Amino acid sequence: MIIAVDGPLASGKGTIARQLAQCYTLPYLDTGLLYRACALGLLRAGKNPENPVAAQQSAMSVDGRSLTDPELRSALVGAAASKVAAIPAVRKALIKLQRDFARQKGGAVLDGRDIGTVICPHADVKLWVSAPPEERARRRCKELCDRGEDISYTQMLAQLVERDARDASRDDAPMLRAADAHLLNTDGLSIDAAFAVARRIVDAAKAELS
Repeated sequence: MIIAVDGPLASGKGTIARQLAQCYTLPYLDTGLLYRACALGLLRAGKNPENPVAAQQSAMSVDGRSLTDPELRSALVGAAASKVAAIPAVRKALIKLQRDFARQKGGAVLDGRDIGTVICPHADVKLWVSAPPEERARRRCKELCDRGEDISYTQMLAQLVERDARDASRDDAPMLRAADAHLLNTDGLSIDAAFAVARRIVDAAKAELS
């Protein structure tokens, strides 16, 4: 069973995807980390994340071992990741890695922004996880501040709105809800409540498949 979980930054998709993977004993991939790893490699090399040639070279060096660096979760890397993700050559370099992960025996859970539309268009279950920008900015700001980063809610909201616009308007694999994706609005829901909704959706899909 392949479960595709898509949505914008700080919507709760990662938390829900991880819990689904644990619940159904499936391997899990946060595909956003692939783009963050590409961006981090560029930043550390002093290169421009919007340089297509350098970005493609960085993307080709990404593998599973590079996805555990805590710096990947920083706001700076996140902003750069959105820029490299808009480069077609980068997306092409990373698409096989994602599809190979999804094709594991028994399936997998992947979260990102184009899993249900591009990476796994035939996924058994698709979720679109979202929440209002203000709520997502509050969550992300708290997460970063708890890790010691100095960023205000106003700064975070501006970055988030800018990133949403860039992700949704890019020519190659824009961030879009798949036509057959179930909408899960996490605004006002606890983590447990949001997961309970997601699990009901997956269980219903499993019942239809059996």
